[in-house]
Amino acid sequence: MKRDFLHITDFTTEEIWETLELARWIKKKFYIGEEYHPFQDKSLAMIFAKPSARTRVSFETGFFKLGGHALFLGPNDIGIGARESVGDIARVMSKYNDMIMARLFDHNHMLELAEYATVPVVNGLTDFNHPCQIMADILTVLEHRESLDDLKITYVGDGNNIVHSWLALAMRIPFHFTIACPENFKPDLDMVETAKNAGLSTIDISHEPFEAVEKADVIYTDVWASMGQKEEAEQRRKEFAGFQVNESLIKATGKKTYFMHCLPAERGIEVTDAVCDADYSIIFDEAENRMFAQNAIMVKLMKSI
Repeated sequence: MKRDFLHITDFTTEEIWETLELARWIKKKFYIGEEYHPFQDKSLAMIFAKPSARTRVSFETGFFKLGGHALFLGPNDIGIGARESVGDIARVMSKYNDMIMARLFDHNHMLELAEYATVPVVNGLTDFNHPCQIMADILTVLEHRESLDDLKITYVGDGNNIVHSWLALAMRIPFHFTIACPENFKPDLDMVETAKNAGLSTIDISHEPFEAVEKADVIYTDVWASMGQKEEAEQRRKEFAGFQVNESLIKATGKKTYFMHCLPAERGIEVTDAVCDADYSIIFDEAENRMFAQNAIMVKLMKSI
C-alpha cells in the first residue's frame, strides 16, 4: 500500500527518527563517495506550480545521486487545477513515474493529488505547510547540538507554512517552540491548539521578540512576504518593525544560539547580513540538508510500495 509524505505527522515519532538516521547515513555515503542507488531505473515527476531553486535542485540532484531520473514540470508544462484537473494529472503521472513531488500554492490540490495518485506523493511545499524543510531543519539542529534534549526554538516573523510544520513536528518530538509574531500574523490557531493538545511540547505565542528569544537554542526566521504576497511587502515591513533578527536579538538569548533561515533571505529586511554570515549561522548547512532529508523520506516511501 503506497504512502505519502504530505505532513510531518504522516510519519510516527519512530519513523521520524529512522528517517533522520537514514539521512545521516546517506550523507556519509555521499561524502565518502560510496555508491547507493535505491532509485535505479526509477523516475520522479516534479510538479512545480510555485517555482523554487532549492527545491528543484535538491530533489532533482538527490534523486539522480541515488540512481534515478527526475523530470521537471513547471507551471507552463502543467496548469494544475486550471488547464487540467488535479485528479487527472495524478492518474496520468502515476502511469509514467514511480513517485511524484509537488510544490503547489493550494494545499487542497496537494491532498487531491495524493488521493488520486497510485504512487507516493511528496509535499515539496504548499501555502499551508513545508514538511521537507522542517525535516532538513531538525536534522541540521541534531548535527550541531548532537541531541534534541532541552531544545528551545524561537521562530520570529510571519506565522506561515514553516511555522505550521514546526507545530506538526512538535506533535512527534518534544521541544519548546515559541512563535514571536505581530498580532495580525499569527499561525493557524486550530493548528496551534492541536499541537498544544498533543501534550508533547511546550508551545507559546508572543508578540515581544526580545522576550520570546530568551534561552533559545535556535532563532529561526523567514521572509515577511512569501511568494504570492509581494504586493503586501511594503505594508508588512511596517507591521513587522521590531521583528528583524539582528545581533541585538541574538545576544538577547543569553546563551549560545544558532541562527536558521529556510532561504531565500531578504537580507537587510527580516535578517541582517551580520547575522546571516556569523559563525553561529547554520543556514547553508540547513540548505544542504534539504537534499539528504528528502532522499531519506523518498527512500522510506519507496520501500512502502
